Amino acid sequence: MPKEQSAGKPTTRRYSDQEKAAAVRMVRSLRAELGTDHGTVHRVATQLDYGVESLRIWVKQADIDDGVTPGVTTDEAARVKALEQENRELKRANEILRRAAKFLRGGARPPEQVAAFIDANRTDVVEGRRLGIELMCSVLQVAPSTYYARKARPPSARQVRDAVTGSELLSLWEANYCVYGARKLWKVAGRAGLDVGRDQVARLMRAAGVVGVRRTKRVRTTRPDPLAARHPDLVRRDFTATAPNQLWVTDLTYVPTWVGVAYVCFIIDAYSRMVVGWRAAPTMRTETVLDAIEMARWSRGANLAGPRCHSDAGSQFTSLRYGERLAEIGATPSIGTVGDSYDNALAETVNGYYKAELIRSPARQRPWKSVEDVELATLGWVHWHNTLRLHGYLGDVPPAEFERAFYADQTDHHQVVGIQ
Repeated sequence: MPKEQSAGKPTTRRYSDQEKAAAVRMVRSLRAELGTDHGTVHRVATQLDYGVESLRIWVKQADIDDGVTPGVTTDEAARVKALEQENRELKRANEILRRAAKFLRGGARPPEQVAAFIDANRTDVVEGRRLGIELMCSVLQVAPSTYYARKARPPSARQVRDAVTGSELLSLWEANYCVYGARKLWKVAGRAGLDVGRDQVARLMRAAGVVGVRRTKRVRTTRPDPLAARHPDLVRRDFTATAPNQLWVTDLTYVPTWVGVAYVCFIIDAYSRMVVGWRAAPTMRTETVLDAIEMARWSRGANLAGPRCHSDAGSQFTSLRYGERLAEIGATPSIGTVGDSYDNALAETVNGYYKAELIRSPARQRPWKSVEDVELATLGWVHWHNTLRLHGYLGDVPPAEFERAFYADQTDHHQVVGIQ
């Protein structure tokens, strides 16, 4: 007989298999004695102080197990239940592996990465249960003691150093329009006085989730006029110069805005890659190019040594006003072949990374509203380009620094000649 329940304890009791089997035998014996099934379950349950419905279920299941009535046997039900549980566990394990797919492709898994991954996912509910630490460690083939030891261990010297260095590198990356990759960020970190290796920079960039900017396909903007008289090609794809103001290159590019298209013209000195003149305007008329030439004229001073100004065969650069303005400042126009971007490759390159670094910069999260908006942003970018941006062609120094070194070398040379 069931024991009396003390106050404050649960009233639902659990019956052992022996108690259930004994109750079923009593029901069957009573049925055989009375020759009827009616009222037998209620009578035995009342005498044993068992639940009537519980006893009825036990008798029904016993009849099924013995083959008296059709249905799912206890062993079959247990097997189905076990398969369902196994299926749920497999789904939970597969979910862990799916989430860890990128994490597992990295080869070696440092304990701190494992701990961070488990902390980020352990409370998520999959198939009615939380993933949990034990299951995740089992699927990832990591000892739970490793996870708990990692959580209890204080940060290592490398982690502390990485936290400081990573923050400084991220600040430098953001200060340079969020465009530098590992190599240039390593260079600019060295110029800033940070003692850090290139591979370390790459690793910290991956940890911070930042990457260098990538250039996209160029869109053609200028329209050549094949019938117009053109100036000769004085460059022939040789974009080298031995001093400033020997060779300028120029081209137009465009920027879509909410109120229309902004056209930007750059004039670049081939020696130092310095942007010596530029102009942003709502039209691509010749006046836009002339304004850029005027800026270049005033930024380079009055003593120009007859620079060549190379461009493509766009109608702006074949106009009479363009040629006349260059003649006024002592420059000689030069035009490459029609429809051939290689003949103006240097200007195309500057346009390309201008678009990648400023117009489609990862640091900018909103579209350009107006031409004035583009113009103001271009002003800041040109200053950064000339004074801070590292150029691989120049030995990873900015154009302004490269030109200062040139003029300092010329001054030293003249002083030595004067002494002799």
